[in-house]
Amino acid sequence: MKLKRSFITTLISFIYIFSVSAQFENEIECFSILAGKNSNIDNTVLLAHNEDDWGDLLINWYKVPAQDHTSGEIITLQNGAVIPQVSHTFEYLWIEMPGMQFSDCYMNEWGVTVASDQCKSREDKAKIADGGIGFYLRRIMAERAKTAKEAVKIAGELVETLGYNYSGRTYCIADPDEAWMMSVVMGKHWIAQRIPDDEIAVIPNCYTIDKIDLTDTLNFLGSKDIVNYAISRGWYNPGSGKEFSFKYAYSEPGIIDAIWNKPRAMTAINILAKNKISYGSNFPFSFIPKKGVDKRSLMKVLASHLEGTDFESCNKKNPHKNIASRICSPGNQYGFVAELRKGMPKEIANIMWIAVKRPCIQPFMPVYFGLPTIKKAYTHKDWQTALKTHFSKIDWKAETQEKAYWFFKKLADITDMDYFNLTNDLKKHKEITEKELFHNQKIFEDKFIKIYSYNKSYAIKFLDQYESIIFNETLNHTKEEINKLENQEN
Repeated sequence: MKLKRSFITTLISFIYIFSVSAQFENEIECFSILAGKNSNIDNTVLLAHNEDDWGDLLINWYKVPAQDHTSGEIITLQNGAVIPQVSHTFEYLWIEMPGMQFSDCYMNEWGVTVASDQCKSREDKAKIADGGIGFYLRRIMAERAKTAKEAVKIAGELVETLGYNYSGRTYCIADPDEAWMMSVVMGKHWIAQRIPDDEIAVIPNCYTIDKIDLTDTLNFLGSKDIVNYAISRGWYNPGSGKEFSFKYAYSEPGIIDAIWNKPRAMTAINILAKNKISYGSNFPFSFIPKKGVDKRSLMKVLASHLEGTDFESCNKKNPHKNIASRICSPGNQYGFVAELRKGMPKEIANIMWIAVKRPCIQPFMPVYFGLPTIKKAYTHKDWQTALKTHFSKIDWKAETQEKAYWFFKKLADITDMDYFNLTNDLKKHKEITEKELFHNQKIFEDKFIKIYSYNKSYAIKFLDQYESIIFNETLNHTKEEINKLENQEN
């Protein structure tokens, strides 16, 4: 049953209807969760992410091999800056969205996984060298880093050398041991904080790193002048008696409490946390979770429309749309939960559980890092071509109309017209499918390890066949549901 709005949230919504509704459709609504290895019953580091972008976009998946590079080889960045290539780059899984600068996600052979959330800064006097860096930053992390912390250091050096060429962003970076958030500001300033092993952190589209201590290098890294620069710009007054807060000093005013950020963050925290928070509080960077949190808990958050809160949608046809942004939103392109583990063959140690387009109606499919090839329906040409044409002016929908993504999108578009009446069967199928996948996970992995011990190539073939069944069944069911719903309309 829908809860009655409290007085404060009703007033907040009323105020924001007039102040932000005109720009709401253009807001990016990515959402991420980072869970330390001791924060959940899976005892793994988890990184959950919903990628949200507007328009008819495409998702391609690629497996990029490890490569050795010649001396003197360079990388030319999008805006012209040139940096030297390293002698060896690692193998990685690449989720590509052609034409987009900041929407791709990566997982490399060491389990280093990278996603990001737009976080607008107040910087208006940024120093940028040779066009700076943006698109390539996370790719370089995936190519070069063996750990999340190493990825932060690599990215930090590039930002300080070239300057970041977008307003602001927070990169969520995890490996089987640690999880980090790295917040970058247009120009050459950045800060990173480690998520405690027994805690969870969530981030909508605003900076969440609060109090910092750069002398504590176990938990913080960043620009040495991060505080002094804020003082010089008048963003922080040390004479105020208040402790320095990165998020309040560097965020674009109004972003932290925006209606597209705060309700989502509060909902996720209250689903996962041991102690609930109130709307008016200063939300914590990270928190102690309640008992029993696991990867399925994070999937539940990614599928949330803020049900059971004062911000639950009053839209009778489509819960994705409302003045307060949903976690599973209209612009959602895909969601994933990365399960990062140690003590297993690298082919199955790290998994991206991916739901294409709508996490609320599509089952999360396990994509093991060791998958040798991406299924034809889910990719386009090859990774070399993808890198060359990423920013080309191509009608991607016309060129790739037979690809899986467009079927997932079509089903989402159909169900959004009358969501509550059209998704009951889909949600039942999602629940049953995920239950089977979670149950079969250990059975499959135990058999893989047994085969792997005496025939590695046959084990990888076994993995490939297992993934093919899941990919094909998910796509075929989506096509069947589209046909069924279209026939109902006729």
